[in-house]
Amino acid sequence: MAAFVIRRLIASVFVLLAATFLMYNLVALSGDPLEDLRASNAPNKEQLIESRIKLLRLDVIPPLRYFLWLGGLFQGDFGVTVQGRSVNALLEQALGSTLQLVTIATVVAIILGLIVGITTALRQYSGYDYTVTFISFLFFSLPIFWVAVLLKQFVAIGFNDFLEDNPQLPAWLIVIATILAGLLWASIIPGTLRRKALTFAIAAGATASMLVIMNLVNWFTYPGLSIAGVAIVGLGSAVGLTALITGLKNRRALYAALTVAGLGLALYFPFQFGISYSITEWWMLAALAVLSVVVSVGIGWFMGGVDRGPVMRVAGFTGFLTAGAIALDRFMMVWDDYASSGRIRGRPIATIGSSTPNLEGSLWVQGVDIYTHLLLPTIALILISFATYTRYSRASLLEVMNQDYIRTARAKGLAERTVVVRHAFRNALIPIATIVAFDIGGIVGGAVITERVFGWTGMGALFQNGLDGTDPNPVMAFFLVVGGLAILFNLIADLVYAALDPRIRVN
Repeated sequence: MAAFVIRRLIASVFVLLAATFLMYNLVALSGDPLEDLRASNAPNKEQLIESRIKLLRLDVIPPLRYFLWLGGLFQGDFGVTVQGRSVNALLEQALGSTLQLVTIATVVAIILGLIVGITTALRQYSGYDYTVTFISFLFFSLPIFWVAVLLKQFVAIGFNDFLEDNPQLPAWLIVIATILAGLLWASIIPGTLRRKALTFAIAAGATASMLVIMNLVNWFTYPGLSIAGVAIVGLGSAVGLTALITGLKNRRALYAALTVAGLGLALYFPFQFGISYSITEWWMLAALAVLSVVVSVGIGWFMGGVDRGPVMRVAGFTGFLTAGAIALDRFMMVWDDYASSGRIRGRPIATIGSSTPNLEGSLWVQGVDIYTHLLLPTIALILISFATYTRYSRASLLEVMNQDYIRTARAKGLAERTVVVRHAFRNALIPIATIVAFDIGGIVGGAVITERVFGWTGMGALFQNGLDGTDPNPVMAFFLVVGGLAILFNLIADLVYAALDPRIRVN
């Protein structure tokens, strides 16, 4: 394994060196970095030109200048821009901003894509399958800049207008949402016509009740989950995760998950009105999230008995989701203060930038501000990636479900949940790992257009400004990060293969 990793890294270094050499020369030869100074009417124009030539080593031809840049790179220095700014400082700021955007989009797209893709494979040729297939191909074919513009117009501007006047959902929208929810769940859950009708009635009734209650409590002005919402998330996660991972017959897992959910509900009021006020830094919130998972896993270990592994997983995931619901409710409690502040002026969904300038407030207010600025660009990136993951996960699971070992597992009398979760799903993830590896680098590079549309100051701005100014150094910083991520995650994908399928051996 170690020899394989070393060989792959050595080969990747040579590939990256060749790619950076070509990229550096293409950028350096694409224009004149002194063009703005040559057109200037400044009295010291000659001195400025001479200074920039000396600063950027423009007296050296680009192929040789590449090796000067490479020598600086080995010392941790990406050089300076044509304006004399340090590329290291610009990269640090831009990389953090872009990773914040693409990490959330990638994680959500992978989770949603896998869930929807797997459920469509299990409900092949159903109305649900055809609908998801149509939507996936639609999103896959849409250009991201057009999606971004539509989101700004109809989600941001439209929703902000909706919030200005006593926001209430109209009756016709509640009726349509109720019917669509009923049809969706009736098409997902298999069974007889009577069972589908019952599923439709339950889903439609639950949706209509929730939307009516939201209107009655003026939820869009004062949003929140409350302890009832947290209870639904916690208890629902406990039952759902137990059914998915171990089956409801495993009482140890069910009781451990319900214990974790109950502990979360017991801590709801102490956290919301006591502990949360002492959290002033993001690392403190992250540490509390880690502590929640550790305590949940500990409960699973204590109650798991001889079946500790699966019980610990169920308890850990339940604790994470319950703690997440409590934290989300705390963020939602400051929504009205944030939306009505002087900087926001009742239009909270942002259409440009990564944060509101000079906004003051607690960590919770800052968190809401980050959310409102991340919302649209994240949705734009999710919609495009979601389509890819949905199609690949569906095709992969369908192929696995037709294998001989799946028929053998069923012939042995194993439950369908066991066949799908423990046998089929694990092997279906192998090709998905390849897609994820390629998509990580691609989504960072593809975020250039999204950042441009939403005025997001990140890697896209660094890349675009470098191209506009015939400035190789920031372009190379962008290129090196994207290329490095692609190489790293392809190596990780190779190692994940062996973890997912013991038959695969790296040699």
